[in-house]
Amino acid sequence: MKLRAVIADDERLMREQLRARLGEVWPDLEIVAEAKNGIEAVELTRQHRPDIVFLDIRMPGMTGVEAARQIAVLPDEQPDDQQEAWLGCEIVFITAYDQYAVEAFEQGVVDYVLKPAERERLQLTVERIRKRLAQREDTHEPPPSAGADMQQLLHKLASQMKPGGAPPRLKWIQATVGQSIQMIPVDDVLFFISDEKYTRVQTASIEALIRKPIKELIDELDPEVFWQIHRSTLVNTQAIAGVSRDMRGRQLVSVKGHNEKLEVSRSFTGLFKGM
Repeated sequence: MKLRAVIADDERLMREQLRARLGEVWPDLEIVAEAKNGIEAVELTRQHRPDIVFLDIRMPGMTGVEAARQIAVLPDEQPDDQQEAWLGCEIVFITAYDQYAVEAFEQGVVDYVLKPAERERLQLTVERIRKRLAQREDTHEPPPSAGADMQQLLHKLASQMKPGGAPPRLKWIQATVGQSIQMIPVDDVLFFISDEKYTRVQTASIEALIRKPIKELIDELDPEVFWQIHRSTLVNTQAIAGVSRDMRGRQLVSVKGHNEKLEVSRSFTGLFKGM
């Protein structure tokens, strides 16, 4: 099957140049869409379900890093009977800022192309992507860009790109418990689960509600302590008692001090590869 890609860059000439270079080093690759910003990149990825997304790391409105964070969890939107159809895509950053790209590349989660895209460097990127795609075809597993390692990396990159660097970590959660407001130490939180309006904060003894969505909490919590295991769920790693599988093969996280089991979405099953 012919591989498909989306290109996202706010500079038209850069998009044209990358398209031309890809035509030289990967003539079989089909560019199905081009985006001018991160918002378009997310929508076009949702629409076309490409194998690869090339993202400019800095774009107006929504950066490539912010877009990548959303793209990484898009497979979770599919009904269970469609999960096999699209497990996610490889993400390649396009950047003129080598300090960001090198960290991403060294962790092996994503690849990168420096502007302007040179034929020799792009050829190396293409070879690595094709190798990873071939491995995915054999194992039928989600790409590295769909896992927790990717989310942690993107969290760090987003913090580096913000003026003033990373914001201070949350130490307390101000939440509604019944008719009162309580200050809950973050260390006491077992997990967070979001719906459309609220996020549930669960400790061993308290269930509370806040209006802050998961995507904002991710930026304020330590990613090494709170793991995202679903697009709507964060769990405190120190509270994980074990991981099991249900009759449908889905991973379920058991939490110390609470009877509820938390579903691990396909995008984050790599966190518990031994199960």
